[in-house]
Amino acid sequence: MMVRERVPLELAANFTSEMKTCATIGIGAGSGTTGQVLVMHEMLGLNLGSMAKFVRNFMRDAQDVRAAFSAYVSAVKNGSFPSNELHAW
Repeated sequence: MMVRERVPLELAANFTSEMKTCATIGIGAGSGTTGQVLVMHEMLGLNLGSMAKFVRNFMRDAQDVRAAFSAYVSAVKNGSFPSNELHAW
């Protein structure tokens, strides 16, 4: 497994298509990777500074932490997160 953080989305997608036996995990690398990761504190809106471009606050519309995690999982599975326009370089 290889993690690609803040890699331009086209490069991350090309790299993933070339990797036949290795999963690629993206953080700010667009939807062209095998999987996604997001720092828990950032996805819950608990950071103290400004949010990176690739962060989405899943707690904003959730009733509790469990619902925020469920929303994140659902968004990754249905392809609505990450958005290449909003959450990638």
